[in-house]
Amino acid sequence: MLVSALKGIATYVPGLYRSTRGSTGGSVSARYCYGVWMRHLCMVQRASLPVRFDVVAELGPGDSLGLGLAALLTGARTYYAFDIVPYTRNDRNARVLRELVEIFRRRVPVPDAQEFPEVLPRLQDWSFPGKVLTEAHLNQTLDPARVAAIERALLNIEGSRGGPIEIRYEAPWNAAESIRENSVDLIFSQAVLEHIDDLEGTYSAMHRWLRPDGVLSQQIDFRAHYLDRRWNAHWTYSDLVWKLIRGRRPYLLNRQPLSAHLLWLERMGFEVVRILKEQKVSAVRREQLARRFRDLSDEDLTTSSVYIQARKR
Repeated sequence: MLVSALKGIATYVPGLYRSTRGSTGGSVSARYCYGVWMRHLCMVQRASLPVRFDVVAELGPGDSLGLGLAALLTGARTYYAFDIVPYTRNDRNARVLRELVEIFRRRVPVPDAQEFPEVLPRLQDWSFPGKVLTEAHLNQTLDPARVAAIERALLNIEGSRGGPIEIRYEAPWNAAESIRENSVDLIFSQAVLEHIDDLEGTYSAMHRWLRPDGVLSQQIDFRAHYLDRRWNAHWTYSDLVWKLIRGRRPYLLNRQPLSAHLLWLERMGFEVVRILKEQKVSAVRREQLARRFRDLSDEDLTTSSVYIQARKR
């Protein structure tokens, strides 16, 4: 905790901290982007929900737009990406796109839990989902002319609006009006919602964006990340200590448990289709919890991550 607090305090030192420095990790790798997108796609198919998406949106793309590019390569026409900090770069996006095209053309099996042990959700079958992405379908979505259109849209994001392929990237993002109401088929995120302070506003915006029966596919990580060796020790920090740890960072962790997400899903009018929880023995005793977390349920206290699939009623 002391080290984390000192790092947070250091963000107040002029010239020592820049919010745009560094990276988020993960999406610099085309195989990671491919694997994560295919997990979301396969989970939607497993629930017998529609798997043909014309418009998709992602929260927190991080170092590249690779997940959205994978969505475009599998049939989407429009991709919206929203982040708090602009981490992504054009050169990185172009490289990831080229590598993704080759991965899809080779019908590569989904990278499994041995290659990416920390990535969730896990699939029952890691083979290439040929029933979802048929040869006829991929021959259309990977047509060289269409891939070229994706590349043009990527290199000229602002000028892509209204074109055959549209990519919109906003960072920082903080306005629900960024997307037209009832226009999105799928909204997805990977280990992002635990970092968003305004959960109420975010779930409200996602409900507004989705068309009726549109799908929400979210993987949420409730662990303390790098802040403490004890996986759920962030719930032991007082508000004052947490303020020091957070410092001037534009985001860190919102420390909201599973029940908070389920509450906002219900209040905003989502129908929860699937919940896949990863649970661990609590690394802290209940009496060690900060006052505001003393009433956490046993389920909240032991849920380390969750995959939530929902749709708009």
